[in-house]
Amino acid sequence: MNFTWYIAGRYFKGNQRESRFLSFIKIMAIAGVAVGSAGLLIALSIVHGFKSTINEKIVGFAPHITVHTFLNEPMNRADTLQVFMDDIPGIERSQPVILGQVMIQASRDVSGSGIKGVPEEGDVTMLRSFISEGEYNLKMTESGLPGIIIGSDLARNIGASVGDRVTVYALDGMPSPLNTPEIKQFRLTGIYQTGIARFDDNFALIPIESARQIFEFRQNQASAFDINVASIDDIEPIYRTIRDETKFPYITESVYQRYRNIFAWVDLQEETIPLVIGVMVIVAAFNLIGTVLMMVLERVRDIGILKTIGAKSKAIRKIFLLEGLFVAASGLIIGIGISLLFYWLQVNYQIIPLSEENYYMSTAPVEPHLLDFVIVSGVTILLCALASWLPARIAAKTDPVKVLSIGK
Repeated sequence: MNFTWYIAGRYFKGNQRESRFLSFIKIMAIAGVAVGSAGLLIALSIVHGFKSTINEKIVGFAPHITVHTFLNEPMNRADTLQVFMDDIPGIERSQPVILGQVMIQASRDVSGSGIKGVPEEGDVTMLRSFISEGEYNLKMTESGLPGIIIGSDLARNIGASVGDRVTVYALDGMPSPLNTPEIKQFRLTGIYQTGIARFDDNFALIPIESARQIFEFRQNQASAFDINVASIDDIEPIYRTIRDETKFPYITESVYQRYRNIFAWVDLQEETIPLVIGVMVIVAAFNLIGTVLMMVLERVRDIGILKTIGAKSKAIRKIFLLEGLFVAASGLIIGIGISLLFYWLQVNYQIIPLSEENYYMSTAPVEPHLLDFVIVSGVTILLCALASWLPARIAAKTDPVKVLSIGK
């Protein structure tokens, strides 16, 4: 076994003659590195989890790309635009939709809401996966009323449950004896819940033929085109293709543009939280300066003996540098263990609940990335090595003659 590794290992393990104070500061140094690295890894996994969960909800609820007209005027030849969409490679599904603002009434109350008319077989999005009560069904029910799907917050506000009769009022302009609202009734077949308030409290889905009657659209007219692509990575390239090929009055928006404020909020967290939490690792690493320096002071006589029997300054420096790295490695291993334990507990027992109104989810999501473990481990070891270098140099410059004469 290499001489310097052997001595560094013996010093790190300690012995019965080692002072309790030295053992205590060594334990505290290990704990500091463990807490710092665990805190950073846990913060990174939660941030990644937040981003993935919110992205999944938005991209699942909203169409990947939307084409509408300037000032939201009706599209008069939706069938022609459909042919154009069908020729673009990478588009999984596209369909015309009719959008509008209505009042929705149930047994208890009435509330304003946005409404979208889509084909009876369903829209292009993954709204089916968010159904929490009932089923995704827009077809004619046994009662002779078409189905309607609304958000959980909206259902709670108007006191509606699955199976209830829901009345929709659509009005263009101010009501008067000559301008009465269009009224149509539906059967509530499904309630969805995404956890994002702006989606759950003011949105409803109905058959496109019913929307055409309510808003008095002609057969080939539509408010917009909803488009979903086969791969999430293709959203931006296909968006640019459609944008460049469709001219005024058509306006093309991607899901990232339409909900840019939510995506910007998530990106801000991902950028700042690791920097803030990373300070813990830096502080813990530089605590090693004091720890290794105390090790040097406690073993100054040993250093003198080692130099007397022929140990070179380079070997002495390496011994204490290795001892500092042993402390760092021990703390890092414990920190990784703590972060993995936290991941297991959170996945299985949800130990950190959240307010769904504020965070768009009921429990803190965790998504550890292997790259984070590699980067955090590398940075921690590097910082600890730099922190151990100064006291190791002091040890290497110790004069054995002075040390041994003091001992006499």
